[in-house]
Amino acid sequence: MGDLFREIDEEMRQERFEKLWQSYGKYAMGIGVVLVLAVVAWKSWDHYIVSQRQEQSLQFSNANKLLAEGKKTEAAARFASLAQEGSGGYKTLARFHQAALRADSGDKAGALSIYDALAKDASIDGTMREAADIFAVTLGLDDATADFGTFNTRLAPLMADGGAWRHAARELAGLIALRQSDSKLAREHFQKIADDPAAPQGMRARAVQILAVVSQ
Repeated sequence: MGDLFREIDEEMRQERFEKLWQSYGKYAMGIGVVLVLAVVAWKSWDHYIVSQRQEQSLQFSNANKLLAEGKKTEAAARFASLAQEGSGGYKTLARFHQAALRADSGDKAGALSIYDALAKDASIDGTMREAADIFAVTLGLDDATADFGTFNTRLAPLMADGGAWRHAARELAGLIALRQSDSKLAREHFQKIADDPAAPQGMRARAVQILAVVSQ
């Protein structure tokens, strides 16, 4: 009888994890484009953009204008051109936009190849390389053949205290733990987010909600 109760309890726990994934996994799949916008907002007027040539500035601005107007195909072509022929920060940001638009169109493989290349590009700022890791893991998280071990390896250095992307990395690592039904590890990751006053308010709120479920 004890075995039966344990089996039922395990099934109920697995069901809770599946519901959590259905609720928050879809969020994770959607944060890629949002994070790209965050990167652009954060870096666009920093040392990346200020030092670039006016021609590239205009090209980047026009591509963003097309994107804002919903003309994704035209915007993608402009970003692709800048990613190929541009230099410095404009080239880097164009590659991020190019990847995001490919993901949005359903070309996950194409997007991942760009993110992977960015993550390995020693010529760009380290924070941007880390952002590429975040985007790559986010995009691949819901894949049926996802290699969670590789994802965790990419996220591990990003979760260090003081890291620019530590909150996003911890949230993704927590979601991976949920996918693997590892409630203990999931609690550790989400607890760090919940306890960190520097974490974004929305992310802390999600962490608290998830902790309430995985602690049952």
